[in-house]
Amino acid sequence: MSDVQVWIKETVTQNPVVLFMKGTAQFPQCGFSGRAIQLLKASGVENLVTINVLEDAAVRQGIKEFSNWPTIPQLYIKGEFIGGSDIMNEMFENGELQALIKG
Repeated sequence: MSDVQVWIKETVTQNPVVLFMKGTAQFPQCGFSGRAIQLLKASGVENLVTINVLEDAAVRQGIKEFSNWPTIPQLYIKGEFIGGSDIMNEMFENGELQALIKG
């Protein structure tokens, strides 16, 4: 496992909610990342850790390999890969996202 993969694994397991995104929570750099932040805030997230993949090409590629998921943003809750903004939106609409975050 590469250093980036080890770092990603540690990050997602040591923090309750982690979003790998383009930009920051305060200044998302794409619509999908912006929507993901809106959904998380609306779900009552408190201890959100965001990772800006635009700052490090190795992390940007590494997270895609780690999850075997080709797009960003990527949400992890309690070390488990949840999905991207479309999946988050679907889960929010049926109450699953809020339950996961509060659980």
